[in-house]
Amino acid sequence: MKFIDAEFHKFSRQMLDNDITDILDLTMLTADDKFGVRVVVDLVPDGRNIPVTEGNKVQYAELITERIVKFTEEQVKPLREGLFEIVPEDLLMMFDERELEMLISGNSEIDVDDWETNTDYIGYSNTDEIIRWFWKLVGSWNEEKKSRLLQFTTGTSRISVNGFKDLQGSDGPRRFTIEKAGDVNYLPKANTCFNALILPPYKSFWQLENKWTLAVEQTMGFGQE
Repeated sequence: MKFIDAEFHKFSRQMLDNDITDILDLTMLTADDKFGVRVVVDLVPDGRNIPVTEGNKVQYAELITERIVKFTEEQVKPLREGLFEIVPEDLLMMFDERELEMLISGNSEIDVDDWETNTDYIGYSNTDEIIRWFWKLVGSWNEEKKSRLLQFTTGTSRISVNGFKDLQGSDGPRRFTIEKAGDVNYLPKANTCFNALILPPYKSFWQLENKWTLAVEQTMGFGQE
């Protein structure tokens, strides 16, 4: 239930873990959405006239949960059947919902050290001052800004479960690359097909930070090729 309806799960836990006497004004009914029309349904005979109390709150939570799960199963059943025609069920059953999401969508947490380790350079070396500034800047950002930078430079906001060593380009596996090019008065560019960042040789950390803030936060996609 926690993953089907987080709000109802939270409400149910609070209700079940605390005395609700004279607190909740509920009856043993629920409402379904039938093609945009709200339909009231009794959970038990004459449920709309039976208050939810400390004595029957467990039954109330169980009945609501059963309805939600059944409704969800009816929607998911065709999808499951189609999916299992392509991917054997026993292979998918090895993973829980979080692991499966990560395999399909990638990891949303970006490891900057792994990113730096799996980066190549053209015109720069990993010891150049501007490169040290760059990784220092990226390391100081929160997950949202790092994700936007990854999107700006590679076209994807998530990374595979195996990290940056398995980063993909338009033609297959392609390591992240930082290339020295461009005028210092311009914003950095990105060639997302080849996971390449075109980084002008900015003269200070402040200039680098300013240009990246403009490129990633305000123009999101500007200069992409």
